[in-house]
Amino acid sequence: MSYHGHCRLLLERRGTTIDSKVNNAFCDDGYGREILSSDLFVNNDVWNFINPEGMVRHERAGPSMPETIQGALHTDKVHALRYYCPNILSKWATRPRHWPPPEAVQKVLSLGAFLTPVGFKGSEYQHVEWRVCFNTGEIELVNNLNEIQIKLYVLLKMVKNDVLNPRKKEVTSYTLKNIVLWIAENNHQSLFHERSLLHWLHEGLDALRFALVTRELPYYMIPDRNLMAACELEEAQQRTWISTISEMMNEGPRMILRLSKIRQALIGHPEPFRWYNTRRMGLELLHLIEMNRLVVCTDENWVCDETDVILQALDRRKKEIVREVRLRMIMEGSRVSSSTGVNVRMLM
Repeated sequence: MSYHGHCRLLLERRGTTIDSKVNNAFCDDGYGREILSSDLFVNNDVWNFINPEGMVRHERAGPSMPETIQGALHTDKVHALRYYCPNILSKWATRPRHWPPPEAVQKVLSLGAFLTPVGFKGSEYQHVEWRVCFNTGEIELVNNLNEIQIKLYVLLKMVKNDVLNPRKKEVTSYTLKNIVLWIAENNHQSLFHERSLLHWLHEGLDALRFALVTRELPYYMIPDRNLMAACELEEAQQRTWISTISEMMNEGPRMILRLSKIRQALIGHPEPFRWYNTRRMGLELLHLIEMNRLVVCTDENWVCDETDVILQALDRRKKEIVREVRLRMIMEGSRVSSSTGVNVRMLM
């Protein structure tokens, strides 16, 4: 029995032709049956037949074979097999969800799965196990994330690189992508908007902290597979990261100052940031005051007295702020929509 999300490939019968790279990877399973070895497949000399000048091949990393060409172009090649697994995909497709939309679910189903040549770390069958992957399906899923979910993914990767800085891939971008996919699936899409980004960053950090505490994170496509299993997370590192993430969450919005690129932007260009932030806050306050004033100026027939001096003054000041922001955008070469568009964006 293989670990969840992995399998072994026993040869049922030989076809009329068989690719040499596959044929060279067969071995005996100890019971007189032929089994396809992931180790033999990925280490097959046939892959090295083409060796352009200036190419340097590096040590195998999981299922991939890293290469550097001319000292500049770095690639990771993964040779995989197509895999037919309707049961796994249908189980994923039929679970209750807020996301992705039905058409995206059908697209993922149509893209199918792959087997990559890497076994579960620590398994006695590691050398003959293959990992089930949904590379093309996951690309489709990421393409269906909305802007806030993408920004959440980017911020979590910044946390990984700037704050956690893992040395042994204890936490990877793939870990964080799965956290974002789970968050997207389990929450109504209307909750993801510009002003909720920090809330979702807090939720993402909480999910990451929980994964570190429990050493468990279900794989989005196959929940029985634990992405934190065999991640080689040491106890001291675990405690440090849990403490660091907890501190970040307690800092509230200031947590983003721990992220170097954002901090540099704020420090390197503080004046434009403060200038815009002041006007945005002013516009928001004027909008709130106007809403309250509209209630006062509206009679029992829902007719508003638009001649009210205060309403007119509020409207003039709002237009002045929007005009000022729009003019600066034009002067700095930004893409500018109408004044109405600028007003809407500032209040989002």
